[in-house]
Amino acid sequence: MLLAPARAPGGGPMSSLARFGAYAAAFEKAYATNDWSVLEPFFTEDAVYEVGLGPPLGGRFEGRAAILRYFERVVDGFDRRFASRAVALLEPPRENGASVWIRGSATYRGPGVPDFVLELEESAEFEGDRIRRLEDRYEPAMARALDRYLAAHGPKLGLASSL
Repeated sequence: MLLAPARAPGGGPMSSLARFGAYAAAFEKAYATNDWSVLEPFFTEDAVYEVGLGPPLGGRFEGRAAILRYFERVVDGFDRRFASRAVALLEPPRENGASVWIRGSATYRGPGVPDFVLELEESAEFEGDRIRRLEDRYEPAMARALDRYLAAHGPKLGLASSL
């Protein structure tokens, strides 16, 4: 499915911030339906996504198809192991030209395990109305907390050491 270039209500191109908001809404739709193809129109064919965590959750994914496969793999292998996931913005998004920066969190809850709050910074660089580079950054303390949580509770959640 391909979309026409995003347009603002006045007919001009949509801002990077508005386009990022549309991408975030489409991501939540893909998350709910497991139809990751709805994200195709938001990425250039040669997009790069860097997730600043160690394996099995992190890595560098090159190309739209690889990014969409990663989304499906990590959501099935991590997010869906919990009963619920709630996302929140911790600061207002910032737009700088063709780039958008956000700071947010995802709170994961599941029976028999403590809640886990994952905080991150994400930046998206646009080429026209498509993301050409997406990067998730985590504070070192956050990455260590995730490692400890996975070591302590991963087996209970059925989390494998490689997703």
